[in-house]
Amino acid sequence: MTFDEYQKQALTTAYTSEKNKTQMAQTIWAMGIVGEAGEVIEKWKKIVAYKDGKISQEDLDELAKELGDVVWYIAVMADSLGLSFEDIMQRNVEKLKSRQARDKIKGAGDNR
Repeated sequence: MTFDEYQKQALTTAYTSEKNKTQMAQTIWAMGIVGEAGEVIEKWKKIVAYKDGKISQEDLDELAKELGDVVWYIAVMADSLGLSFEDIMQRNVEKLKSRQARDKIKGAGDNR
């Protein structure tokens, strides 16, 4: 499945309307990304804190669910902004390759 195929399928499960392209809807999608990312880190914290970092199959399954939720919100928010998932991923890879070529993978700042 390509990123764009995923995005199209994800959108079939979202409540869709022209209202989804409003700033309020986009804010909700953005909050969903952060909220689901919080659930990922909460599960990770429990693995590290209470299981000495030992990851069970059940932990992997739960992490996969939460990571999938993060991706879903990103796909829906991107669409509300008129961005294709494929384009976002391509831009990201190009940015990281440029940083790598310039030996700027590590460091601070968005535009290094």
